[in-house]
Amino acid sequence: MRELLTKRNIQLTKSLGQNFLHDANQLERIVTAGEVTETDKILEIGPGLGPLTELLLAQAGEVLAIEMDGRLVEFLTERFGTEARSAELLASELAGGSEKNSTPDQRGAFHLLHDDALAFLKREQRDWRDWKLVANLPYSVASPILVELAAGERAPKMIVATLQLEVAQRLMAATDDDHYGILTLLVQLDFEPRGWFRIPPGCFFPTPEVDSACVCLVRRAVPLLPEAQRGLFRRLVKKSFSQRRKMMLKLLKQEWPKEKLAAAFAELGISPLERAEKLSLAQFVALVKILAT
Repeated sequence: MRELLTKRNIQLTKSLGQNFLHDANQLERIVTAGEVTETDKILEIGPGLGPLTELLLAQAGEVLAIEMDGRLVEFLTERFGTEARSAELLASELAGGSEKNSTPDQRGAFHLLHDDALAFLKREQRDWRDWKLVANLPYSVASPILVELAAGERAPKMIVATLQLEVAQRLMAATDDDHYGILTLLVQLDFEPRGWFRIPPGCFFPTPEVDSACVCLVRRAVPLLPEAQRGLFRRLVKKSFSQRRKMMLKLLKQEWPKEKLAAAFAELGISPLERAEKLSLAQFVALVKILAT
């Protein structure tokens, strides 16, 4: 990988979180965690030089890779014999189920999009319900990408993502865990944690200064809240954790009537002295339902 980057005069950009996973065993573990089959449609964000892409194409029915770095897009077009698509052309191809971008060495169709993935997800608002996310996410934007992609009825059916260990711990956290907080609740509202495993720094090039992990989350079969109450849930969670060491009720009184809050806390058996980290996802959901009436 080092030789390849040097040959093409590609200097990796730290601000883009460009630490490429090259260990074959770890790449296979990620694909296995994603339970990838020939009927699957896979979204990969940040393919880099394409080692995970190659494994996904060998097993999936369709792969959409979104890469922001134009130098890497150029390399990927050469490696996989395709062309980068515009968002407009991509929409047409996906709607038509085109497989014209596949080659004899690939099982599935391959679509390559040269774009900022976070901006694309916010701009396009595409329906991902029939897709799985399997990716080594750029660490610099991993959390906002997951929050954007995992929210609501358009979310993919499975998320398998390599992340900075600290972010992975937040995603998988349980109530009263040190890592439990806003990201935990925003993602777990729609996804159930299935499992995770660490990936040593030496499996990446260049070697990152942080530990990494791959997480697996599966979309809930039944939504916990209707679409109309999701905005309230996000607002409630963010306000509750805005000052983590303060009593949750005191923070919420800044935005909701204290009488209504007191009644809701009493109905749910929540102490008025409780901090947000002590409340479960189910309690937050129940509180939203009461405040929404």
